[in-house]
Amino acid sequence: MRSIPVTMGTQHPDNAGAAFWDVNQNPFISAYTETTEAYKNFADLDVDEYMWDWEGKHADAAVVDRLFSTQYDYFKTHELGRDKFITFRFPNIWEEEGYSLMQAMTTFLSAEDFAHDLQFDSRPLFEAILPMAQSADQLIEMQDRFEQLAHFKQQVFTNQRENGDHIEMIPLFENFETQLHAPEILHEYLKLHEEHFGYRPDYLRVFLAGSDSALSSGFMNAIIGNKLAIARLYEFAADEQIPVYPIVGMGSAIFRGGLSPRRIDRFVKEFAGVRTVTVQSAFRYDFPLPEVQDAIAQLKQTLPQVTPLTIDSADQAVMIQVAEQSATFYRQTLDNLIPDMQPIFTAFPKRRDRRQHVGVLGYSREVDGQALPRAINFTGSFYAIGVPPEFIGFGRALAALPAESLGVLVRHYPDMQKDFAELAQYVNMNSLAILAATNPAWHEVEEDILTLQRILGFELAPQTQEQELHYELAQQIAQIKDGASIAVTALINRQAQLRHFLG
Repeated sequence: MRSIPVTMGTQHPDNAGAAFWDVNQNPFISAYTETTEAYKNFADLDVDEYMWDWEGKHADAAVVDRLFSTQYDYFKTHELGRDKFITFRFPNIWEEEGYSLMQAMTTFLSAEDFAHDLQFDSRPLFEAILPMAQSADQLIEMQDRFEQLAHFKQQVFTNQRENGDHIEMIPLFENFETQLHAPEILHEYLKLHEEHFGYRPDYLRVFLAGSDSALSSGFMNAIIGNKLAIARLYEFAADEQIPVYPIVGMGSAIFRGGLSPRRIDRFVKEFAGVRTVTVQSAFRYDFPLPEVQDAIAQLKQTLPQVTPLTIDSADQAVMIQVAEQSATFYRQTLDNLIPDMQPIFTAFPKRRDRRQHVGVLGYSREVDGQALPRAINFTGSFYAIGVPPEFIGFGRALAALPAESLGVLVRHYPDMQKDFAELAQYVNMNSLAILAATNPAWHEVEEDILTLQRILGFELAPQTQEQELHYELAQQIAQIKDGASIAVTALINRQAQLRHFLG
């Protein structure tokens, strides 16, 4: 049985400051430096796994060649595929054109050849993530395409040298519906895998997104979806008698999951049973290096031992209903806020090389037909005006719950009061009043905030000097209109440093 990684470094562009390894101390990380980033994450942070992202961004196909060539001594004793892992996130060819898929798959084969020539024992690349996975058929098709490519290479190019012709697929379920129905998709996948390849996999790694469901359906919907998925995956594992190792993709902002070096205990309690976590750019670069190293060590020591959370069928039914109702509050309000947010979205600072978000090489995320930016930009933009997006729809949804449903939610979300007490320190009610003066939809967000304050009993005020400055900057941003994008970008950058994440 291979070693299951606990911490996965990713290229999510949510860092406010520069990486600890960047001599120029520039918070922008180009595609040309991501190979260095991968090595430094392994060597200095002791991260187990690094995601190499081919989805909607530029990726260096020579990553393994460069790592072996420049850091041979390190990888001779920390072999890729045995001790450390690089896991590709493939483009989803059902959502964007698959120009880079063949290149990514070919890299598996060339990396294996190079490792063999260097007399390494392990196949350096052997598993890949399929984003926005919707069905078992998609996973099988990815594996079938790779098998055909491996056989073609052997027949046409390398003759006697055989490559591994099988890759392990990790489905990434990004919205509430696919997370909730992950067990049904995986049941079908096990059946198709045995029919197609003649055997069942020894285990499954399953990736649950923490951001995109929040973006499309709100924070209450997202956190419930993650919890239900974790519980149901372990039910599936027991039913099918197969080990399942859930991965969650969470950023430092609570809206995006809330995993930061200063919230490890909270994460372990709220998402018990997760076996691999993404330590995204803000986690790694927006806190002092010793604090980050200690947090990663704590995750590696703790996560494999935690007993998975359980949710009985009656509570699951209640939570599904709560999640669906909360999404309605969120979407109805958000529809009317998006036009006001466009100047902030446009001015949002960039941290990585990205392809265009829509068109031939990309795809768009939408809510009720309105295009939205990526979750990091969305989250940071709302923080920028002093309105953490966690509040949108949450207060009214909570107030609408009957007592029994409220009791179920509180029981399964024990840190709710603590989370919103922290979020309240970034709320600027003056900014909200400025926005509401020209768009009454913001009054619904005000109602959410004041309702939560009444129910949970927190104070709406900054508590530290950093938060006070953040409060002042939020009011400035709320007053800036179109045509001042450079000024807004500078203010957003400063705010992000104060709260230790960009979005």
